[in-house]
Amino acid sequence: MNKSELRKSLRQRRAAISRTERRRAAANLTRNALRHGLLTRYQRIGIYLAHGAEISTVPLINRALALHRACYLPMLPFGRGKTLRFNRLQAGQSWVANRYGIPENTTTQQLHARQLDLLFVPLVGFDDCGNRIGMGGGFYDTTLAYLRRRLAWRKPYLVGVAFECQRINGELPHDPWDAPLDAVLTERGLHRFKRRNTPPAPLHPPSA
Repeated sequence: MNKSELRKSLRQRRAAISRTERRRAAANLTRNALRHGLLTRYQRIGIYLAHGAEISTVPLINRALALHRACYLPMLPFGRGKTLRFNRLQAGQSWVANRYGIPENTTTQQLHARQLDLLFVPLVGFDDCGNRIGMGGGFYDTTLAYLRRRLAWRKPYLVGVAFECQRINGELPHDPWDAPLDAVLTERGLHRFKRRNTPPAPLHPPSA
C-alpha cells in the first residue's frame, strides 16, 4: 500500500480502540516513559496535545510537569509556512484553537526544535526501522529538516507516541525528507531505533 492507503487503514485501526482501553493505554504509556527515564533525563521537553483518536498525552504532560520539566507545545506557523515553534506550557496562559481545532497556548517563552532536549512526535503508524507516517501535513518533517545536515550528535531526541496497534510489520514507505525517529513509546514499552546513515544518537544528548 502507498502512504495514503496505509494512513487510512491505520487510522481505522486506531479509532477502533475502546474508551477503557484508551485510558489504560495512556496510563501505561506514562509508566513506560518513567521506566525508561524519558521524563527524568531531559529538561526541555517538546510534547503535543492529542487530537481525535490519538493516544492521550495528558497523563504524560502532567507527570512531566510534576517532575518540574519544562514542557513546550507546538504552534503552527502563520500563512503557508510549515516550521513549528514550541511554546512553554505554564499556568494562567491564554489558549486559542488553531486551524485544525487543536488548542495552542500563548507565551513569550518560545523555542526552536533544535533547542529542545526531547521531542514527543505524533504519528499514524511506525515500523521497526524508525520510519513514521504522520497525518500528511509535513510540519514535523519540515521542522526537523536541519537534522539531515548533522552527521553525529543531533538534537532533540525524537520519540514517537502511539498505540502498539499502530506498529506494522515490514518497512513503511518513506521519502528522503522524512525525519526518522530514535524511538517510539507505546503502552507496551519503548522501541528504540538507530537513525539511518548516521551514528546512533546518544540516549541523553548533551544540553546546548
